[in-house]
Amino acid sequence: MNMNATNTYLAVFLGSKTSPKMVAWQALPEKEQEARKQQGIAAWKAWAEKHQAAIVWMGGPLGKTKKVSQRGTEDVSNEMGAYTVVRADSHEAAAKMFENHPHFAIFPGESIEIMPVLQIPA
Repeated sequence: MNMNATNTYLAVFLGSKTSPKMVAWQALPEKEQEARKQQGIAAWKAWAEKHQAAIVWMGGPLGKTKKVSQRGTEDVSNEMGAYTVVRADSHEAAAKMFENHPHFAIFPGESIEIMPVLQIPA
């Protein structure tokens, strides 16, 4: 995908597998967990529809992580759970899009970090 980085922001959805929110979520009865999941999916779709014009790449959930370094390749765990790419007039405007997002308002996610995508230096 070739995209111009101007006014483009990467949103990374974060959440710990051991956070109090996740522990409480996992302790819910299966029926309650499923009901909240359906509510969260509906709210996430509504969020995406509301911000459709700004979404460059909806992204999606992230799977297991492999880390590659000089030591080789290893399986690691981190708090990244999903990502989305949006366009906005400013960093603040991009962040505002994610206020009260279902990731943490309904689901047991903890936060969303939004950062500008910078141009590759010539």
